[in-house]
Amino acid sequence: MADLVIARQENDSPLRDFAARHGLHESGLRPSLPAYAREVFAYRHFMAVYANAKVVAGFGQTRLGRLWQVMTPVINAGVYYLIFGVVINTRAGVPNFIAYLCVGLFVFNFSQTVVQQAAQAISGNLGLLRALRFPRASLPIAAVLSQMQHMAAAMVVLAGIVLLSGEPLTWHWLLLVPTLILQSLFNTGLALVVARLGGRTADLRQVIPFVMRTWMYGSGVFYSVNNFAENLPAALATAVRVNPLLVYVELARDALVESSPLSSSRPVLWALGVGWALVVALGGFIFFWHGEQTYGRG
Repeated sequence: MADLVIARQENDSPLRDFAARHGLHESGLRPSLPAYAREVFAYRHFMAVYANAKVVAGFGQTRLGRLWQVMTPVINAGVYYLIFGVVINTRAGVPNFIAYLCVGLFVFNFSQTVVQQAAQAISGNLGLLRALRFPRASLPIAAVLSQMQHMAAAMVVLAGIVLLSGEPLTWHWLLLVPTLILQSLFNTGLALVVARLGGRTADLRQVIPFVMRTWMYGSGVFYSVNNFAENLPAALATAVRVNPLLVYVELARDALVESSPLSSSRPVLWALGVGWALVVALGGFIFFWHGEQTYGRG
């Protein structure tokens, strides 16, 4: 038996040497985390083209095409203002409820659509995954990039709504840029987590609408954030204040809307925004990388 093992090792040695000389490795083997990060970065052009193709395809069958990028958030804002601002009258205590509502709705919708797209990033592309070899993280990251295009168009609309509502144009508006960058990092990590979970369980797509709707109600999109402190126990109110989407909504409101009520001070909001972005982006990337060799199989 010992002679047989030695003979096999001697026979395998030339093959290992050949593989090393030509940069070959075992099929399906998960690369190291730094190597995987470099591989994902090398596919940045593929992700950009793929994201743009998804945006074009999404509106390709409609008569108005990309005009829906502008019309959709405006229609949503009108519907929610009618329901929450007029019928339920949650605008009480908020100086400029139209701008307050629209900022919250547009910012939250950015993360919500990313989650919805990421849930199908793996399960909806099995043919592509089984046909081509590329880092699987490219797909959920491309989902984030496609939604960033929608968000750019939505921000133009949002700026117009905020100005028409009576808000002045100030230098504070520039703070919206780092806010959206931090939210994009957070969304990327969130997309990677949801993509891996969605690749395992197709039923996740049925659960996500309920999760995101609950998350929306806990993010102060439709009413003053002061309601949390007034109507929730202290421990639960504190948990709501560190909710990442509430943080990004409030940072955006603080940039665009004067006298907007805030649940925490500005330094605390920025610290939470940076912390959530870094932790979720890095944690989501590592979590997704651990399952790299399993995507598209089975």
